[in-house]
Amino acid sequence: MRLETEAKLVLQDRVREGACDLVWSAILDFKNAKNPFAARRQAIGKWRALAVECVTIDESVLARAREAMDLGLGEYDALHVGAAIAGRADMLVTTDDKLLRRVRAMPDLTALPPGEALAVLERWYEN
Repeated sequence: MRLETEAKLVLQDRVREGACDLVWSAILDFKNAKNPFAARRQAIGKWRALAVECVTIDESVLARAREAMDLGLGEYDALHVGAAIAGRADMLVTTDDKLLRRVRAMPDLTALPPGEALAVLERWYEN
């Protein structure tokens, strides 16, 4: 757990530095608005300003979300997946094991935990 947290923090640094792009979605805005903690809402909202794109929820996102739901994902997770695909994200970074397993069955999106995502970004596995 600690390694994943450390990797997540490094990934966040890479976004701030411009070394990697963050794709945001309207579903993140929706979920953040429902957060009962003002400080968390504000902290999460700051990430939106760093995003290179904000994906709106349109029919293409909904179609991909339906495919994800057919794999057993809940509505919110499916919308995150649909938005990531529509936003042409290279990867979806998550610590949710169920989401990781289900998205791995989808050919158009790579889902990775933070540690693996950092390894890909930093090219640790390349010779």
